[in-house]
Amino acid sequence: MDSKYKKLIKCILLDAVGMVSLAIPGIGPFIDVVWAPIAASISYKMFGERKGKYTSLITFIEELLPVTDVVPSFTIFWFLFDFLGLGKEKNSFGNSPDADFAKVQQ
Repeated sequence: MDSKYKKLIKCILLDAVGMVSLAIPGIGPFIDVVWAPIAASISYKMFGERKGKYTSLITFIEELLPVTDVVPSFTIFWFLFDFLGLGKEKNSFGNSPDADFAKVQQ
């Protein structure tokens, strides 16, 4: 199986863990307080340093806010970044103004 789809399975499982607190009335909010920083840390590590600082903040807030546990944030981030490829850094050296200078120097 492609590593991209293994990551999808991990994302779905992490979203499921985040939704467990909905099934436990009364204790759910306390579980969210514990899970939110853990989920934010995992999100940071899964999506890299550049995107991870944003995904971790969004995940942290989403896990703390009531009723938002149904939002599959890990899976949404996977779809945006790994499936659609949004936010990928492109090598733009060939299009920069210094590209002609670099070619002359070689």
